[in-house]
Amino acid sequence: METTVVDIEHLNKSFGNKEVLKDINLKLEKGENLVILGKSGSGKSVLIKCLVGLIEMDAGKIVLLGKNIADLKEHEFNLLRKKVGFLFQSAALYDSMTVRENLAFPLRDQKAKSAEEKEALIIEALKNVGLAEAIDKMPSELSGGMRKRIGLARTLILKPEIILYDEPTTGLDPITSKEISELILEIQKKYNSASIIITHDVECARITANRMIIIKDGTAYATGTFEELSASKDIWVSSFFKQG
Repeated sequence: METTVVDIEHLNKSFGNKEVLKDINLKLEKGENLVILGKSGSGKSVLIKCLVGLIEMDAGKIVLLGKNIADLKEHEFNLLRKKVGFLFQSAALYDSMTVRENLAFPLRDQKAKSAEEKEALIIEALKNVGLAEAIDKMPSELSGGMRKRIGLARTLILKPEIILYDEPTTGLDPITSKEISELILEIQKKYNSASIIITHDVECARITANRMIIIKDGTAYATGTFEELSASKDIWVSSFFKQG
């Protein structure tokens, strides 16, 4: 049985004269948390934006859930994207909508579901992130950590096969960052989801990663488990962990 859900080969992306990604290769397996670790500006977020077509790659091949995205027509790619959840850095909630309305938004095309079924999905998603009581709040009434959790609930509501986390702990205090990292782990265990977690937060990587790739200057500089990489004798890799 095929277990590879993402297969990226020789991915390159430049903006003008600046090479951001240089011959990136990676695979993501079903049920795996793959952490892409790197310093700000190293190309981490560009990588997952190429994966879902938010940014067009210059060269390379991306196979997503068994489909080469270069071969897909726009409507085919849009259908495939529905199987991929994307948690943005900012959580990207609609400020003019309540939490309930934010979570209902991804369900708007599911005309076969009744209002009661949609409400049940919203409540289930909020319970998954521990915020059922926030259902009628506005985003402005939520803390940064709560906004991240609601963003994750909205991502989960369509039960994606793959979840992409873009800097999930950025801007959060250490305690809340740990809570979000542990929640990512809980979601993986509950849904057997495959996830790519983009971060520069070493503690988030320690908690969530089954496997890691460290990006340096747009290249996949090192790969391994957290334990393997944190014990590396490579000067740059080891100094990265000490700074974390």
